[in-house]
Amino acid sequence: MAYDLEKEKREAIAAGHRALNSLRAAQNDLDSAKNWGLWDMFGGSFFSTMIKRSKMDAAKRNMDQAKYDLQSFSRELQDVSISYNLEIETGGFLSFADWFFDSFLVDWMVQDKINKARNQVEQSIWQVENILRQLESF
Repeated sequence: MAYDLEKEKREAIAAGHRALNSLRAAQNDLDSAKNWGLWDMFGGSFFSTMIKRSKMDAAKRNMDQAKYDLQSFSRELQDVSISYNLEIETGGFLSFADWFFDSFLVDWMVQDKINKARNQVEQSIWQVENILRQLESF
């Protein structure tokens, strides 16, 4: 069976777009969690904590999906002789402390975790977009 570079390139591009979609979904959830987190820090209530936690849980699910999609994209890139190690950390967000020790300090720590995750997701989006541009002009 002959190696079909164009087919492999299309598969890599499709995998890259799947990764971008899950990264952007995580980014949207993290943006919302950040906004609710600010509200929670400066006078929020149990209600704002619940919404923030819901957004963080959704972001975690999307980040888990993005991790899987990035691994798939990395494998597809190898098929077109491009090697990238695309990873994303999907660690926790201090949820126990956020629920049971609701204070400015804990809210600030959670907000810091949200911001770090946002930065990581934004960096991954930038990286995938650059790789896709290279692939599409290749």
